[in-house]
Amino acid sequence: MSQRKTVEDRRKILINKLIAFHVYKKEDKHLLELTLTELENEYRIFQAHSHPHGDLGSIQWTSKKP
Repeated sequence: MSQRKTVEDRRKILINKLIAFHVYKKEDKHLLELTLTELENEYRIFQAHSHPHGDLGSIQWTSKKP
């Protein structure tokens, strides 16, 4: 598989993942206009902001003594 095909396949995967979360643009650019690096960065940012515990820190287990 050529490097160009690999890059395009990775771009398509990232675009589809972002679209699934209703992300269609970055600033004034459509996702199809972004480079692989820009898409990877956008996906990382999205994951960081959408993580269920992103604003809460880590979950702490507590045990109640009977």
